[in-house]
Amino acid sequence: MKAMIMAAGVGSRLMPMTIEIPKPMIAMANRPLMANTVKLLQKHGFNDIICNLHYHADSIRNYFGDGQPWGVSMQYSLEKELMGTAGGVKRCEWFLDDTFVIISGDALTDIDIARLVQDHQRKGALATIALKEVDDVENYGIVICDEDGLIQNFQEKPRSEQALSRVANTGIYVFEPEIFQYIPAGQFYDFGKQVFPHLVKAKCPFYGIAVDDYWCDVGNIDTYRQANADILAGKVRAEIAGTLTSLNNGSILLMGENSQVSPNAALEGNVVIGCGCRVGDNVKICDSVIWNDTIIADGSIIKGAVVGSNCIIGSGHELEKGTVVASGSSR
Repeated sequence: MKAMIMAAGVGSRLMPMTIEIPKPMIAMANRPLMANTVKLLQKHGFNDIICNLHYHADSIRNYFGDGQPWGVSMQYSLEKELMGTAGGVKRCEWFLDDTFVIISGDALTDIDIARLVQDHQRKGALATIALKEVDDVENYGIVICDEDGLIQNFQEKPRSEQALSRVANTGIYVFEPEIFQYIPAGQFYDFGKQVFPHLVKAKCPFYGIAVDDYWCDVGNIDTYRQANADILAGKVRAEIAGTLTSLNNGSILLMGENSQVSPNAALEGNVVIGCGCRVGDNVKICDSVIWNDTIIADGSIIKGAVVGSNCIIGSGHELEKGTVVASGSSR
């Protein structure tokens, strides 16, 4: 089966962590976020994958290559100018010639994609959206379905009191090739704003299916830290890189290879430390993510922060909750 990973976006909401790498390549439990997506597709029998690229395209292409080490075949569609969600898929029409899946490269999920496809085919659908109930409707496209799951309407990031449902569009889709009839060639075109409203208006067999599996839109620094914490807590089926340790104080530490943490450093909550890091004496780290090859000098305090690769946090320096330190920085 064939799938497409959407990976062309800039990831501006995660700046400055995405200055030098695209959002799908940010570290998630010490592995690139998109590695989980590729592994998930392979697990569910999607062995032919195409990925659209734009921002720092070589970072993704050089890491995944032709996909053979991952047990898949990977090809790439380079967009010199962004074409929108639907426009980017339209450029891959030559490849997507049977029932296919679209999935974001910058979300963390363990959704049962094979089951989603089965439900799509059982309903005889042209298009199917995986839906997930959310609390903060104002950050998502909200979908309204009838009792059979046929999609009736959309609300784009409604105010909480105006939301007609609490089920959100996850950006995970199943399509038949006939969907390309609804996407013009050679122009910027969007699924949520253009294609999907047209399908509703034309009364096409367009369904939403609620899923109970884990899904997190890694849209900002807070959700990024939360997604890492969820992996450490076992709330999502995702691979990790490094050694996972439950500490005596109830905290959880994931530490990458060749990292050293002083015996008198205090670690609290969910802490991710990448490869090749050095954590000095009397350092305190709480609910934070540290990328590779970073030095945390003696007496530093890091609370609810994200620190990039090749950083130096000087002796006695304190990072408060919500602080983000770009890779290559010194504090």
